[in-house]
Amino acid sequence: MADLGLLSLVIAFVVALFGIAANLIGAHQKRHALVVAGRNALYVVSGFVALASLILIISLLRRDYSLAYVANVVSNDQSVFFNIAAFWGGQAGSLLFWTLILSGYATAVTIGQWKHQPILRPYVTAVLLAVQLFFLTVLLFAANAFNRLWLMPDGTTLGATFAPAGAVPAMISDGSGLNPLLQNYWMVIHPVMLYLGWIGLIIPFAFAVAALVTRQLGNGWIRAIRRWTLVPWMFLTAGILMGSQWAYVELGWGGYWAWDPVENASFLPWL
Repeated sequence: MADLGLLSLVIAFVVALFGIAANLIGAHQKRHALVVAGRNALYVVSGFVALASLILIISLLRRDYSLAYVANVVSNDQSVFFNIAAFWGGQAGSLLFWTLILSGYATAVTIGQWKHQPILRPYVTAVLLAVQLFFLTVLLFAANAFNRLWLMPDGTTLGATFAPAGAVPAMISDGSGLNPLLQNYWMVIHPVMLYLGWIGLIIPFAFAVAALVTRQLGNGWIRAIRRWTLVPWMFLTAGILMGSQWAYVELGWGGYWAWDPVENASFLPWL
């Protein structure tokens, strides 16, 4: 199944490239068929990102230790509750989760706004696809959640897509599990709320870029994104409040507010 997950990301990457080109060329040449193809490309990208995410979740629940990511965030004595949270408990998984939420927002706004703002929509779609493409690039070339776990000749293990020289598949019976500080019930909901807040702000960003490119600087695009701004802001508010409560539970987090970079990363967008 890991190979199918990797293939899904590769297909999403290629289709995102096509979608960006289709939207920009279609808008420039006023070819509606190309703009529609670019919109459909966004749906395809989102679908394959969802498929890759589902495959990773299944791998986490099945404790598939042949995957380096699973071996790093899951263990035999870890509950199903935290195995699901392990999806966003490590770097590669959290980036895939980020891309999944981004794809959900992109699909929702494309469906909801397709009949409105005809001048802006190809550029909005192109921006959303470009952001998806960025994260797909990171997922494929820097933080691949579907890297296999290999046993090196010197006895160490290494995560890689393809077998390094002299390596054989690692056969381990137990993983490392989540960091103990993350094995808290807030881990299941707090990051989700923050991600829904942070990532949702890509929608007003995409409309703002489209308005600048097309010089449609009136109030129409601002009215169109009002709800798409308020909803992420509410999620971000909930995430900040949950994080402040979590900080009381974990030692070393300084209680409610310590003005450290982690907390400011949520607070400044909220303002």
